[in-house]
Amino acid sequence: MVDHDRRNALVGMTLLPLIAGAAATTPAFSQDGQPANRPKSLVAFFTRTGNTRVVANQIRHAISSDIVEIVPARPYPEDYQQTVDQARRETEEGFEPALRDTVGAIGSYEVVYLGFPIWGMTAPPIIRSFLSTHSLAGKTVVLFITHGGYGVGSSLSVLADRAPGARLVDGFVIEADQERRTLERVTGWLGG
Repeated sequence: MVDHDRRNALVGMTLLPLIAGAAATTPAFSQDGQPANRPKSLVAFFTRTGNTRVVANQIRHAISSDIVEIVPARPYPEDYQQTVDQARRETEEGFEPALRDTVGAIGSYEVVYLGFPIWGMTAPPIIRSFLSTHSLAGKTVVLFITHGGYGVGSSLSVLADRAPGARLVDGFVIEADQERRTLERVTGWLGG
């Protein structure tokens, strides 16, 4: 069982530099308590295990933005290895799975915080679908990425190719691979 309070606290501490940077560029508050002249922002994220959701919610609370979860119309399998295999095939074939929902008002956002886990050393196919479906041209896109220990892979070039005209900003990257490590430990235990 995952200790969500501990995980939230750890993620919160690691996000402090990102939040501090956002706060440093945020204008003073207006009389109604809302940030004055703050660009309208959206946190859009995809997650499988919930790690990326924790980061997304932390960002949303820190910058008072709208939030949307990117969900495939047909869910990925519950089984981890089946998901890995399906994602590999989709990436190799250039397949973009259908989205369950789209962001109808994407044009109203100036800044989009885009979060996802790294799958097979790149952005998941559903992120490619999101980028193909939503024009981010003229917007600032701040990435937040979770990965299983191998870094961001080719995901940045995928974003540059799939979000033409967007201003990509270095974001937040964190290793968060509990699922893979847990499965390896259980398999090892069962094998012993």
